[in-house]
Amino acid sequence: MTLVTPKTREALPDMEPIFQGVEAAMGFVPNSMLTMAHWPELLQSFGGFAGGIIGGGELERSLKQLIAFVVSNAAGCRYCQAHTSHGAEVNGISPEKIQAAFEFETSALFTEPEKAALRVALHAGMVPNAVEPEHMDALKEHFSDKQCVEVVAVISLFGFLNRWNDTMATTLEDKPRAFASETIAGAGWDVGKHR
Repeated sequence: MTLVTPKTREALPDMEPIFQGVEAAMGFVPNSMLTMAHWPELLQSFGGFAGGIIGGGELERSLKQLIAFVVSNAAGCRYCQAHTSHGAEVNGISPEKIQAAFEFETSALFTEPEKAALRVALHAGMVPNAVEPEHMDALKEHFSDKQCVEVVAVISLFGFLNRWNDTMATTLEDKPRAFASETIAGAGWDVGKHR
């Protein structure tokens, strides 16, 4: 059960432009954002920051979602695993590839550039951070410096979200819950504390 009750969307008319953008991209407004709305400046800053990282740059949004999924798994955030697996599917990643994301090193479904990015995500999500120079060297074989910054920005964004949602025990919304229950439950996912 969530530790801080989310505000209602109706109580936040000034935030409606942010909510409309998020809803257009995700299909719903996440409870995490409705909880952030207790501090409106945080929600406004977060909306722009997250939108820029996920929606901007050169990397495909589908790769960003896979990076977010793998780093969220390494951090143990069930809420973010559900969101990012659902987001990966919405952005064109097949359920088979999503299910194989935890075996990306050995799966033929992943390209070498994807493996390099997911390797950095996996090791960055560990505590302590386990990224080594060779992980970044492999990443740079496939991506420009700007794209490497994008990879690390996605990882860092989800570092915040992983901590936020696990600490708040954010209630998981129906769409990502249903997708995760059907698609990644076999890989050990469950709703955890995000009831």
